[in-house]
Amino acid sequence: MLDPLTLDQLRVLAAVADCGSFSAAARQLGRVQSAISQSVQSLESTLGIALFDRTARTPVLTGAGRVVLADARQVLRGAETLRARAGSIAADIEPELTLAVDAVFPNPVLMASLRALRQAFPHLPLTLFTEQLGGVEYRLRDGSVRLGIFPPLPRAAPDLEMQFLTAVPSVAVVAADHPLAREPPPLTHDVLESHVQLVLTDRTPLSAGFSGNVISPQIWRFADQGSRLDYLLGGFGWCHMPRHLVDQHIAAGRLVQLDIAEQRGNPFSFPLHVVHLRGRPPGRAGRWLIDDLSQRLRIDMPPA
Repeated sequence: MLDPLTLDQLRVLAAVADCGSFSAAARQLGRVQSAISQSVQSLESTLGIALFDRTARTPVLTGAGRVVLADARQVLRGAETLRARAGSIAADIEPELTLAVDAVFPNPVLMASLRALRQAFPHLPLTLFTEQLGGVEYRLRDGSVRLGIFPPLPRAAPDLEMQFLTAVPSVAVVAADHPLAREPPPLTHDVLESHVQLVLTDRTPLSAGFSGNVISPQIWRFADQGSRLDYLLGGFGWCHMPRHLVDQHIAAGRLVQLDIAEQRGNPFSFPLHVVHLRGRPPGRAGRWLIDDLSQRLRIDMPPA
C-alpha cells in the first residue's frame, strides 16, 4: 500500500504557514483556494491530527501543527538536496569529493580553494583528511578518499596516476639558543650528527625503510608538524621544516636557518602531486579544485 503522505502536501502546509492564509498560499502556489484546503485536510486525515485551528479569522497552527511543520521543512530541504545532488551527478559532478592532503601543503591556499569550491558546488559533500608521509597514499589505497595531494615516495607505483602540483620549499632550522645556531657555516654531517634531529613518524607501512632527510643517529620522532615545531622552538633539536611554517619564526629571531654544506645549491623541497588510483579519475568538482589550487599556488608560491 502506498503512503498517502506526499511532498506536495508538505509544501502546501509550509506555504499556508508562511503566507498566513489559505487564499494567500493559493496565490503563491498558483492554485485555487479549494485545492489548498483539500490538500491540508488530506494531510490532517493522513496524520490523524489537526494542524490548524480554524475558529479564528485566519488559520492558526496548533501545537501539533508547529511540530509537524518543523519536520515538514526538514523533509522538504532533504528532498531539495536529493534533487540537486542527482542533478550534479548527471552533470559529471561526483556525488562526494573525498580528499586527503599532506600536512606540508600550505593551509591558507587550501582553505581559500575549499571556500571557493563550496561556492561553485554548494550541494557537494566534502570529506577532508590531513596526513603525514605515507598517510595520504594509505587513504587512497584503502578507499577512504578518491583524490590525494602528497609527495610520492621514491618507488614505482604503476597503479597511481600523478600530476605535479607544486614544490613546497623546505629549510633546515634550529632554535636561536641551540648550540647549532652558533656553529660556523657551512655545517657538515659530522657536526649535525652530534645533535638530536626531530623527524616525523609514519604510522603506515608504506614508507618503511625510507629515511628521507634523516642525518643524525639521535632521533626524536613526532606524529605531526605542530608538535615537532613546539619542540623545535623549545630548543630540543634541529630539523627540516616547510618554509611557510617557519618563516615568521625566522623573521622574529626565534629560529635560525642552518647552512648545510651538502645542500648548498641544492635546496630541499617537497614535490607535491595530485594523485588518484588509475581508472578512478576525479569528477568535474575534483578537476575544478585542482585547477583552482594550481592558480592560487602560482600566485602564492611562484617557481624559484
